[in-house]
Amino acid sequence: MGRPDPEEGQLPAPVKPPDGGWGWIVLLGCFVITGFSYAFPKAVSVYFKELMKDFHVGYSDTAWISSIMLAMLYGTGPVCSIMVNQFGCRPVMLIGGLLASAGMILASFTTNIIELYLTAGVLTGLGMALNFQPSLIMLGTYFDKRRPLANGLAAAGSPVFLSSLSPLGQVLLEKFGWRGGFLIMGGLLLNCCTCGAVMRPLDMGMKRKMGKAQDKYEAKEMLPIGGKSEEGISTTDGTKKGKKAKKKPKKGKKLLDFSIFSNRGFIIYTISKFILVLGLFVPPILLVNYAKDTGVPDTEAAFLLSIIGFIDIFARPACGMVAGLKWVRPHVAYLFSFSMLFNGLTDICSARASNYTGLVIFCVFFGISYGMVGALQFEVLMAIVGSQKFSSAIGLVLLIEAFAVLIGPPSAGRLVDALKNYEVIFYLAGSEVVLSALFLGVASYCCLNRGKKEPPPENNPSAGGGSDTEEAESDVQEAEEHSSNNHQPAHSTDNAVVAANEEANHVAEEQSGEGGGCPAGDGEVLARDGCNADQMVERDSF
Repeated sequence: MGRPDPEEGQLPAPVKPPDGGWGWIVLLGCFVITGFSYAFPKAVSVYFKELMKDFHVGYSDTAWISSIMLAMLYGTGPVCSIMVNQFGCRPVMLIGGLLASAGMILASFTTNIIELYLTAGVLTGLGMALNFQPSLIMLGTYFDKRRPLANGLAAAGSPVFLSSLSPLGQVLLEKFGWRGGFLIMGGLLLNCCTCGAVMRPLDMGMKRKMGKAQDKYEAKEMLPIGGKSEEGISTTDGTKKGKKAKKKPKKGKKLLDFSIFSNRGFIIYTISKFILVLGLFVPPILLVNYAKDTGVPDTEAAFLLSIIGFIDIFARPACGMVAGLKWVRPHVAYLFSFSMLFNGLTDICSARASNYTGLVIFCVFFGISYGMVGALQFEVLMAIVGSQKFSSAIGLVLLIEAFAVLIGPPSAGRLVDALKNYEVIFYLAGSEVVLSALFLGVASYCCLNRGKKEPPPENNPSAGGGSDTEEAESDVQEAEEHSSNNHQPAHSTDNAVVAANEEANHVAEEQSGEGGGCPAGDGEVLARDGCNADQMVERDSF
């Protein structure tokens, strides 16, 4: 089953993003979903020591739980795109919230590590993936002019939830054990269903209004405006409700639109994002161990991540505001390139930090640059492919990023074990990020600005992705054919009304003789000599 088609007789119309209103509620839901999606896999690490004791496994075995969650979040991108294009955002998010919650609840009853992989890893990871991607699509549907700010505010959910879920998990672990903690975490994930419920499709209400307006317009074209015109309009409306409009067969829905690979901007973005992910997550993963090796106490070393998170909370909305400025937004891809360059240079410059003060300075600048990257990454993608193709684009991009996630951090860990030198790893990670920044900036300038300019993406977002556009095109063609033939009566009721009015006009002309001029009252139906129906329509409109 797919999404319900628009009601019979309605004209699909372009829906302009409101940039506010209910969109702020959608933004709040996206904030919560982003927080759970990115912070939850890291927050469950507080339970790893207890899991190691109960299941008699090593740290690497328990770490696979977080890895599987992230792999599901990134690797199931195309599956999420297909489901969104087929069923819409809200049903997919509701199902995702139930799966995420069920995974953690079932995990609290597991008896071995394999069952944990299947429940907390696969099931919960899939549920969060089904929430994350549709929430971003809905955010692009409700915001256009304020979209950079909206993306920045939504992205701030990641550091906010990370700083909240980790302490909460520690408290739950101490009071209820890891099983009770998993059970309560599963209950918290039911909030994803609430967030999915507020993702109201934007186009349905507008289509109903446009359909009613078109019906009245057609009736006014066929009837002289006067006291009985409203009766004719109501008769027309009542008859049309009982008549089923004939529709052309609609084109098949594209469940996953691979035509975006013909967009040079998308290709450039995808390659640069793959290179970026290879090195972006390495420094925060290795930072605590790096600090300990330089002689920093354990508590102070752990505090370094808190510094990054605190700075990140404010950096993302601030960067979103800057990206929304009129003179910045047309060049948002270059701002994204600058943020990556800033992040890579921060990694390289911090490679020789040998004291706690130097590491704190690194965390401040890394938090700023990391927040900029997080706030701009999806805004740039929306600007490149447009809202209609964003559902397919983000799914394919996340799938490609999944390979980079599986290559980058594990390879860095193996190099640390082999070389026993963190300095080389920071140089390598920083170089990869700098390379991605230079590639994005140079390729965008050379291949896009100097090449043939591509038509700007359509700004007609819909909640369900590209399939709605195809339906709208089919209905618009039908509407055009209908309007071209609107001089003919649509049914017998229209014929009767028009004939009655013509007969009344003929009788009035015979009685009035040579009397001319238009009637002064707005309630009269008869059109006299020298006053045609068009003039009466114009007069009545005032």
